[in-house]
Amino acid sequence: MNFLTIGHRGVMGVEPENTLRSFVAAQHAGLDVIELDLHLSKDGALVVMHDADVDRTTDGCGPIAEKTLAELRALDAGRGERIPVFEEVLDAVRSPLQAEIKDVAAARALAQVLTGRDLLGRVEVSSFHDEAIAEIARLVPGVRTALIGSRYDTDIVRRAVDAGAATVCLNIRRLTLEIVEQAREANLRIIGWVVNTQDHLRLVRALGLDGATTDYPDIKRTGRFTA
Repeated sequence: MNFLTIGHRGVMGVEPENTLRSFVAAQHAGLDVIELDLHLSKDGALVVMHDADVDRTTDGCGPIAEKTLAELRALDAGRGERIPVFEEVLDAVRSPLQAEIKDVAAARALAQVLTGRDLLGRVEVSSFHDEAIAEIARLVPGVRTALIGSRYDTDIVRRAVDAGAATVCLNIRRLTLEIVEQAREANLRIIGWVVNTQDHLRLVRALGLDGATTDYPDIKRTGRFTA
């Protein structure tokens, strides 16, 4: 299997994160997959942003859930970019996507888009939340899912299996050989994040992971030669 390079919120190390500009740059850089984050606006739109509020990445303030799409559109998300909705990303790039959902409500909204546009072959759904993974799998049979772990231990493997996930996306700062071995025994694919240096890249390649999530496009080029 090829070693996958996954663009974290596009290429957030060099472009405004979770914007069309960042996603297009990730595609041009040849990254294999583009990762993004989804929240629901007040009026139910699937907007692409990592945080639950707009303070850090735009010139606005307040929770996404308390703003309509029109209100969100009025904000500057960096370099004049606007907050995109998921459907716009689907049209702007051709790359496979890994879409992170934050809750069950987002899972339900995303399920409608996945089935309506026949996206099972293109979109993998990820989440830190087991119940969100289980819900999207219930609503969209055959969807590929990934459980994300940040502060995890060996129970991450059991949780992924119980939720029906085929992949675990794991913070490399907590990753151990024991967890890798347990994940392999459970036939799980393993992605490491965030891989932004050559030392990080050597670690994930030495552990035999299936891919790396990165903020920088250079990892695609150097990843081919690092063992």
